Amino acid sequence: MSYSPDRPDKASRRKRGIAAQRKSPTPVGAGLKWRPDCEQIKPLEDFPTTTASAGGRHSYCKPCHNARGKETAQRLYGGTRECHLRRRYGVGEKEFQELLAEQGGVCAICGGADPQHLDHDHRTGWVRGILCFNCNGGLGQFRDSPMRLARAITYLRGTTWQRALIHPGVYQMCSPTRGRPPSRRS
Repeated sequence: MSYSPDRPDKASRRKRGIAAQRKSPTPVGAGLKWRPDCEQIKPLEDFPTTTASAGGRHSYCKPCHNARGKETAQRLYGGTRECHLRRRYGVGEKEFQELLAEQGGVCAICGGADPQHLDHDHRTGWVRGILCFNCNGGLGQFRDSPMRLARAITYLRGTTWQRALIHPGVYQMCSPTRGRPPSRRS
């Protein structure tokens, strides 16, 4: 029996343990797609895009796609958090909790309670520590660059604006170490 691209080989599907494809009970119009798991005909926009299939859309609608992903994460890793930590950083929840205990249960930068973000070096992929949301975001905004962070520290130290009395009851904001002094005319 020869392979036909428009009809999957039933024997091959049986051999791989895949059930026969179910067909839509009603004709599927243009811009629509049949979803056997939901047993519904849905618009193409309800299906994630992919370059892996000729039609450019996944075979599962977004809700089914999400449900299948959660089921797989639960089955293989025991949950979505464990799955995320393992796939992205190569550590599990157990290692996460051990690292957090080594840090004293606080953010490695600010010392805030209950940090939840695993920080890693984007160049090497190595885990550095566990941070709170704000510290993790701050490092990301500075692109993990010690030079940028040092410049930010210098900037903060050199731009403390102070109120200067220029006339009884009249103050002007000025910085003693940055920029020019306030003008006398203003």
